[in-house]
Amino acid sequence: MALTVMAGKRPKPREAVGRKIVHPTSGELLDRGVVIWFPAPKSFTGEDVVELHLHGSVAVVRAVLAALGELPECRMAEPGEFARRAFDNGKIDLTQAEGLADLIDAETEGQRRQALRQAQGALSSLYESWRQSLIEAAGLVEASIDFSDEADIASDAFAQGRAIVQDLERGIGRHLADEHRGEILRSGFQVVLAGPPNVGKSSLLNSLARREAAIVSEEAGTTRDVIEVRLDLAGLPVVVSDTAGIRATEVAVEREGIRRSLARVSDADLVIWLTDIHVPEPSLPEALRALADRTLVVVNKTDLTRDGAQPVLPDDMIAISVKTGAGLDVLTTRLAGIAQERISLGDAPALTQDRHRRLLEQALEDLHAFLLGDPNQTELRAEDLRRAAVAIGRITGRIDVEDILDQVFSRFCIGK
Repeated sequence: MALTVMAGKRPKPREAVGRKIVHPTSGELLDRGVVIWFPAPKSFTGEDVVELHLHGSVAVVRAVLAALGELPECRMAEPGEFARRAFDNGKIDLTQAEGLADLIDAETEGQRRQALRQAQGALSSLYESWRQSLIEAAGLVEASIDFSDEADIASDAFAQGRAIVQDLERGIGRHLADEHRGEILRSGFQVVLAGPPNVGKSSLLNSLARREAAIVSEEAGTTRDVIEVRLDLAGLPVVVSDTAGIRATEVAVEREGIRRSLARVSDADLVIWLTDIHVPEPSLPEALRALADRTLVVVNKTDLTRDGAQPVLPDDMIAISVKTGAGLDVLTTRLAGIAQERISLGDAPALTQDRHRRLLEQALEDLHAFLLGDPNQTELRAEDLRRAAVAIGRITGRIDVEDILDQVFSRFCIGK
């Protein structure tokens, strides 16, 4: 095997050993590193795994990879192949694999915590408990069919199954009614800067990003496309988008920019309506008034007041000067607070993927069909539960129609 050819005698399992790493054909010394052997099944993938810990220069890594490539049993892994092998060998399920991918992509502390929790199996445990409850309920309903000639047993089994389904319906419903908190934390809290032209939206974006992300000009209509920057506010991912100034215009390109602005605004988690001190009573345009409950009004250019005093504004507005930096700390603190309130997660694991949501919604529909359907049509009610169990099983990748039969046989000893 490659280990003995390039690093000498195989070490003891899970013991870090310093070794010379040599070329398999020429014997040339490539590096001095550490070798660790993880025999199956106690490895990440469930297979025999060898780790080579090298000095991390590009040249060293390139040389060792090239040497490994000359061995007939070695090749470069495909993207995600180690995680796929871990899944195939039952070391992780699909939700854990998705959590691992999110952990790799995490940019903020909040994302890291959520992804790590998922990668360690918090969601898997929840969904698997629901699947097992569904299997138990389905087993009871199937048993009521098999004991249909004994009315009291059949009726009691069906009633027990129905009670389990009622509890599941409430649990899954609560899980789905989360205002997409986990998904927002995963992808970022979307904040859109909107307002008339030349009120300082692009300048504010640059100040928040602490770099020149957007072109700033006194000419109205400079911003014609949506520009995004990603921020880390108090450990939470916040995506701030600069949009075209909203006004009436005959310029076709600018009209398209405004259309995109309004589309982005409608999907935002928070809209910052930016105006300036010359507008005494800032107000939202008609197109945005339906979004007032998720809009924060910010008044810019307070440095242009005659006496330099800060204007007196309602509590739900913030006064800033992008030019001098006045009020920007207040704004970022308010943004972080709003994001925290919107994303704050409880003790229960959060739903993080649209794929999970769609399958849970399908399972909930099947549970509703079971509870609202004719209990005398037992075969159809059993099919409702089977479909719900399959939907939840698809989330984790654990789908086994034999589970229901196993439940029936183990519980009721039906073998006659």
